[in-house]
Amino acid sequence: MWVTNLVALVFQVTSASAATSASADNVLSNHATILADNSASLAFSLYQNMAREKNTENILISPVVVASSLGLVALGGKASTVSQVKTILNAAKVKDEQLHSGLAELLTEVSDPKTRNVTWKISNHLYGPSSINFLDDFIKSSKKYYNCDHSKINFSDKKSAVSSINEWAAKSTDSKMPEVTKDVETTDGVIIINAMFFKPHWDEQFHHQLVDNRGFLVSRSYTVSVQMMHRTGLFDFYDDKSNKLSILSMPLAHKKSSVVFIMPYHVEPLERLEKLLTKKQLDIWMGKLQQTAVAVSLPKVSMEVSHNLQKQLGELGLTEAVDKSKADLSRISGRKDFYLSSMFHASAMEWDTDGNEIDASIFGTDKLKNPKLFYADHPFTFLVKDQKTNAILFIGRVVRPKGEKIRDEL
Repeated sequence: MWVTNLVALVFQVTSASAATSASADNVLSNHATILADNSASLAFSLYQNMAREKNTENILISPVVVASSLGLVALGGKASTVSQVKTILNAAKVKDEQLHSGLAELLTEVSDPKTRNVTWKISNHLYGPSSINFLDDFIKSSKKYYNCDHSKINFSDKKSAVSSINEWAAKSTDSKMPEVTKDVETTDGVIIINAMFFKPHWDEQFHHQLVDNRGFLVSRSYTVSVQMMHRTGLFDFYDDKSNKLSILSMPLAHKKSSVVFIMPYHVEPLERLEKLLTKKQLDIWMGKLQQTAVAVSLPKVSMEVSHNLQKQLGELGLTEAVDKSKADLSRISGRKDFYLSSMFHASAMEWDTDGNEIDASIFGTDKLKNPKLFYADHPFTFLVKDQKTNAILFIGRVVRPKGEKIRDEL
């Protein structure tokens, strides 16, 4: 799935972020709120497009980061190129300045390590061919709003270009994302690259010593060995008996966001679940969640996924920026024939046992009597939903976690 032309967009949002850290009492501006609300629509559209791709197993997408990459395209574009970006973001009435300031505000809010107690390193880099020069105004504005770095690269030297891109990604994610692509092609366009590492911290930790090796059923005939972590507690839960699905919401530290797991009762391909997966259906499920005693077993996941979203964004309406004959990204270099040749979205995510201390007061009480079982030993989808902004921070699926194949017993 690796696509060849590259414009890298570097976006490092950490505690040392260029934007001011958001406080717990910050109220989002109207335009940032609009962009946050609309991240859900972008999330499901992108996910559905990715899920239809053959040979795609694990999926991991951050809609708010993709939105920021689209903002960068709009920053470098003119006319209909900009209007297409706004259409995809459902932000047609948002002024250009508010689009960029709103996206910067939103991402700063949801990734702030102090108020969120989350490890989320986001780096974006824009790579252009050796023949171009970046305009000073674009460099300043892209740094101001998107903390974006820029490099010129010789795409004709494929080995060197791939090495440079992957070395940058590894360095910007503390080696968590060692590879964005295996190949590049000669291009006179630009490449935008997101490289991220996300590690959530649970509101209440899993038991560190209750981690053991279990089987994860990729399919009925293929099982891999994974580490599974366990804990029992009170969680928002819904048993969708009509669709034969379990929905579990687990809060992250500070309870500013939650991971929502959606899992079929039994081992099956995820197509049936994914056909149901819409913003409207998610709202229905979220409205039916009730605090329930649940015995949770989750794979201790470490996954690295890189997607080239150029095709998917084209299907959502970004048709001009990716077409050399139609693109107008002249605000980047002054050249009208400049175009977006690739947009790589590379994410590393870890689910570990780490989190706040468990509230032990409920143990030994009737509250945990007869818990429901949420045993995630087969493919499931998930999303990270922000409570304050209503944005979807991540959406993805776990189909094939890392692990050795378990020999079938006769």
